[in-house]
Amino acid sequence: MLGFSARTWRLSSAPLLVWLGAFLWAGEPATVKSKLPAQKSSPEGIAFFEKKIRPVLVKECYSCHAKDAKKVGGNLLLDSREGLMAGGQSGPAVVSGRAQASALIQALKYDGLEMPPERPLSKAVVADFVKWVEMGVPYPVAKAPGKSGKADVKPDALWSLQPIAKTAAAAVKDGSWSQGDIDRHVLAKLESAQLRPVADADARTLLRRLSFDLHGLPPTFEQVERFVAEFRQDEQKALVRAVDELLASPRFGERWGRHWLDVARYGESNGNDGLSRNATLPHAWRYRDYVIQALNDDVPYDRFLTEQIAGDLLPAASAAERDRLWIATGFLALGSKPAKAMNINFDMDIVADQIEVVGAGLMGLSVACARCHDHKHDPIPTRDYYALAGIFFSTETLYGLAANEPLTAPATELYVLKTAKPAPAVEAKASKTSAPAKKPKIVYPPGTPLAMGVRERTAPQDCKINIQGESNKLGAAVPRGFVQACGVPAPGAIAPKQSGRLQLAQWLTDPRHPLTARVMANRVWHHLFGRGLVATCDDFGVYGETPSHPELLDHLASEFIAGKWSLKSLIRQIVLSRTYRLSSMDDEKANRIDPDNTLLWRHNRRRLDAESLRDSVLAVSGKLDLQPPLGSAIADQDLLVNKAGNLHRPSVHRSVYLCMLRNSDPPELAAFDLPDPTKPVGSRTLTTLPTQSLFLMNSPFIVDQSSAFAKAVLDADAADDAVCVQVAFRKVFQRDPQGAETARATAYLRAMGTHLKQTEPDHQKRQLRVWTSFAQALFIASEFRYLD
Repeated sequence: MLGFSARTWRLSSAPLLVWLGAFLWAGEPATVKSKLPAQKSSPEGIAFFEKKIRPVLVKECYSCHAKDAKKVGGNLLLDSREGLMAGGQSGPAVVSGRAQASALIQALKYDGLEMPPERPLSKAVVADFVKWVEMGVPYPVAKAPGKSGKADVKPDALWSLQPIAKTAAAAVKDGSWSQGDIDRHVLAKLESAQLRPVADADARTLLRRLSFDLHGLPPTFEQVERFVAEFRQDEQKALVRAVDELLASPRFGERWGRHWLDVARYGESNGNDGLSRNATLPHAWRYRDYVIQALNDDVPYDRFLTEQIAGDLLPAASAAERDRLWIATGFLALGSKPAKAMNINFDMDIVADQIEVVGAGLMGLSVACARCHDHKHDPIPTRDYYALAGIFFSTETLYGLAANEPLTAPATELYVLKTAKPAPAVEAKASKTSAPAKKPKIVYPPGTPLAMGVRERTAPQDCKINIQGESNKLGAAVPRGFVQACGVPAPGAIAPKQSGRLQLAQWLTDPRHPLTARVMANRVWHHLFGRGLVATCDDFGVYGETPSHPELLDHLASEFIAGKWSLKSLIRQIVLSRTYRLSSMDDEKANRIDPDNTLLWRHNRRRLDAESLRDSVLAVSGKLDLQPPLGSAIADQDLLVNKAGNLHRPSVHRSVYLCMLRNSDPPELAAFDLPDPTKPVGSRTLTTLPTQSLFLMNSPFIVDQSSAFAKAVLDADAADDAVCVQVAFRKVFQRDPQGAETARATAYLRAMGTHLKQTEPDHQKRQLRVWTSFAQALFIASEFRYLD
């Protein structure tokens, strides 16, 4: 749907495009010549291959199409990317990026060729291969195998598995620039490359940066004016006050809670149950609210993780505290569940999801890749995978739906109960006229508070190795335990009647653990600078990037632990640094030597993420409701049929509270790189697509908010365009128009008004349409959508 009628668009497009081209179009301002950080091949592709593709190749293909096969079929090797691209007797197996032109895909679809010959693979598996080819056929470079047949990567050869060592920053030549250890670490790297940091950002830019980074919202013009005045008097005092106020606000938990929900693969529906069904998770919102409140309360990160892994096993001083801890374990229950029918691997698929969120989400290691075989590149044997699997195999996952168990406690308390199972059918005498015996079941009364979560199984047990990942091919049982390569001793023996989740949490949060603090400190840096010190936020393994500033990363991890795992304290330390305060302006020499800004000689210019863009539009239009809503749009619905998005309701609350259905993103966010809610995501991909521009020009949401914004501006002083332009600039950009901006804006408004006289005789309606188009142009402006 276009924001204007076809006739109006033809009449207004010329001056609008002139306006946009001259002043506001989506490119960067002329004063910023540097580009956003270069996007290298994402490790997500390798992770997708290891999780979705390699297990199928191992199970179905390698016996005939690998170098160690007794007889290679058709001279086709599938155990390397080179073999795939070279192909066999029938030519190349794949055409990178073109699934429909790839012989491998045609064979999997039984279109001419037929692979595997015994039976076709499931449609879901074929769809994974199609996606893989369209991703560009990511395939890790093979390491030289050792005697075990896997890549012999020793833990002591991988940087991320070394103990965290806090090292003093190297001596710097310019001792006056740094304001602390963070700055000294950065400056030492710059000086070694014969570079200097650029100048500091101005006060307005700095407050806007802080407001978006800590709240995901723009400051008001009045807040900027106050900060600029205070900054002029005492820079450090003004900065400290602003940072402390931002950290103390409930908006902080909403912003940083969304970051954590990415890691927790948060979603409110299952998302993978065929093409027409999308079963809801109607109580997932309780976990969302738990995360937001925990971050606002600055729950120490080690406690935060412990609550989510083993909250049900922690002591609670009250019923409310017990409920909060139960809700926290929703972290382990939120995953997208595979279809259970005809799936012998269902229970182990649930376990695999839980291992993935703990491995990649908390440790930055793709432990899940060891389900079918010893990890091909990271030092994780299959035995370690099944040591962890035993912990989750001994855990019961509960989804919070009505259950077939009697209600035995007061309805004011919270119940974490599993999905109802069909009760046995009532026996009935056969009769031509008798009605079928819909099956009795006991359900909780409407309104009974329920939640997702986990609890101990009645009979915990060790897990047997699933040969090639198949639950019907069992090997030896593996005692419950942890990833040995991390070098952290077990916190104690796991008793036979315990799952081991509490010990897992203690092991993860041991200050000697080499990964937990590093991974989180790196993600904090990523969210504040647009790029982590380790660019691959979710992969600290062999194929992940090495840190650009290893000593700085260890310094931050050490400070995080020493600061009692306080997330707010870590963020505060970083944003008060001189490094964070740098301008995003270009420097010719530095850009030539370090075009990706790896050495941090300037601040990275960043595009607002989906939630910040939507929330900012609502904020400046005056429509944003900062009161958190109660529950979720699907909180009273157990099953959603039709995943087309008909449950997405208009909302003026913050984006973190929107209904997040898997495979059906909120329409106001869908165009702007939302994370895949089926896996942990520590850093979102960044794309620039035509659909994003089309959304900004044609979305009903943008048009409606532009109209609301126009009304608010016109109410300020409808008789004076220049005053209204000033009001508009203050709302959108938190500054007054400069130079010729007022003249250009008023010229555009007059031209639009003249054009619209032909189709809209009513003066007030015409004025509203003129100002709505102007407001929309402001929302499209790069200054509004980008953060310097």
